[in-house]
Amino acid sequence: MSHSYFRFILVWLFFIPVTAWSDQKPNVIVILADDQGWGDLSMNGNINLNTPRIDSLAREGVIFDRFYVCPVCSPTRAEFLTGRYHPRTGVFNVSTGGERMDLDETTIADTFRAAGYATGAFGKWHNGMQYPYHPNGRGFDEYYGFCSGHWGHYFSPMLEHNGKLITGNGYITDDFTDMALAFMHTQLTAGKPFFAYLPYCIPHSPMQVPDTYWERFANKKLNYHHRDPGKEDIGHTRAALAMCENIDWNVGRILDQLDGWKIADNTIVVYFSDNGPNGWRWNGGMKGRKGSTDEGGVRVPMIIRWPGHISTGQCVKQIAGAIDLLPTLTELAGINLIGDKPLDGLSLAPLLRGTVDNWPERMIFSHWNDRVSVRTQQYRLDQNGNLYDMLTDSGQKLVVNDKFPEVAKRLQQEVVRWRQEVLAELDRQARPFTVGHPDFIWTQLPARDAIATGEIKRSSIHPNCSYFTNWKRIEDTIHWPIEVLQSGDYEIQLYYTCPAADIGSTFEVSFNGDKLYSRITQAHEPPVIGAEQDRTPRTESYVKDFKPVRAGLIHLEKGIGDLMLRALEIPGNQVFDLRLVMLKYVR
Repeated sequence: MSHSYFRFILVWLFFIPVTAWSDQKPNVIVILADDQGWGDLSMNGNINLNTPRIDSLAREGVIFDRFYVCPVCSPTRAEFLTGRYHPRTGVFNVSTGGERMDLDETTIADTFRAAGYATGAFGKWHNGMQYPYHPNGRGFDEYYGFCSGHWGHYFSPMLEHNGKLITGNGYITDDFTDMALAFMHTQLTAGKPFFAYLPYCIPHSPMQVPDTYWERFANKKLNYHHRDPGKEDIGHTRAALAMCENIDWNVGRILDQLDGWKIADNTIVVYFSDNGPNGWRWNGGMKGRKGSTDEGGVRVPMIIRWPGHISTGQCVKQIAGAIDLLPTLTELAGINLIGDKPLDGLSLAPLLRGTVDNWPERMIFSHWNDRVSVRTQQYRLDQNGNLYDMLTDSGQKLVVNDKFPEVAKRLQQEVVRWRQEVLAELDRQARPFTVGHPDFIWTQLPARDAIATGEIKRSSIHPNCSYFTNWKRIEDTIHWPIEVLQSGDYEIQLYYTCPAADIGSTFEVSFNGDKLYSRITQAHEPPVIGAEQDRTPRTESYVKDFKPVRAGLIHLEKGIGDLMLRALEIPGNQVFDLRLVMLKYVR
């Protein structure tokens, strides 16, 4: 369905009645915040902000008091999607291909689609861009958003809809919510249950938020601060909290619409975050932030609401994690698991229903960059082998190895075992980027995934959402290691910028002996944008309005090799700045 179609039906959301059948399987909505810490909600005692709609979910549903994810974004998403620890899935990085899940993994979307659900994802995917790593290849019928690890601009940016590049509409989180609501309405009017996944991209940087929210925080005196106040960037904290209030508003829109459609009682709503806070700010006194395997880096808020089916206002004390959501949601929905790989997660349904007497003692492992920490109900063993009693020392201030030597020894042995079993499954060998899958006509090859030689530079040290610049020499090249899955003719489009003084460069696109020659004939020199919307300075790349130019057709034979881009003539000072290459299978 087209982007404009979804926009059209939004007008009618409150006016077209929807009939819910009592015997229909429950709808499922999973909302994932990006870089929101446990302490970034007023329900957890933070009086610096107000999140009434998320707080209402907690009152009407079940809070998981100790819920654990990964220290960074893409691993958490992989664990939610598969119910398995991220090293088993092939995820070992947040960019340049390391964020991709292995293709033999079965996702939660595969599972719900097999059970007859319509499936849609709206937001930041961050588990692979080129099909079949793309969300449309991982069980989602509908996808709207961006597949990269972060995005450079949050106001009407370039996004994609089922692989085709489009321009977003307004503030990015509002836009994702609009599209998700339209998708839900379409399925409801068709009488089909839906599984809707909303992986938001805030409060991840860049710290951009509409004026309405920023005005509440720009000069606000904060009452709660990080346990080491000297580390805190107050401006960054204010921006992050303003973004969290925008999330809350959008959660409220979803909840209000469920009420308006009279389907709240037949819809499971899940809310959680992907890692600890992206700044040193108040987080309940816990140690660590995003990127850390300590408690503050991996403990996040998690709420499940299903009125009339699970407890109301309950706080589950048993430890749980992102790996548990797939088995939990399938059991609650009454659908079968599919796939042949064993899960690491457990179904939390008995805890949600209050029907369990003896819950098993368990361990949840956190891993990133070869650092491993393990959490039990009482203890955390950190990456350095230090033991903490989390029941009496939630801030990890007192090492208790001498007091509990047997516990320390046992958990150290468990970490060794986990490394031997789970990390041994991680294959870090380079995987080429897939091009030309028979089920998908579009393939994006962004600068993020490319390798540049010579003096060509990235626009940022962070590859995600970056572009290449300083291309001034004939001998310098840009190439992507790819695997062409289907022989045929492909249309090549380059997303570029080039000042008028530098037009006229000729260039070659080649792959395993096949070549295409083209030339830049039109100037396109838009300004760099983003700084004027940033509430605090960024380290990521700013962006430009890159223009597509059709370079022509090239024949690609099935196989593995480098898609190479090199200049043949540079009449001006540079070739061009490059954001991405878009390939479209023609025949």
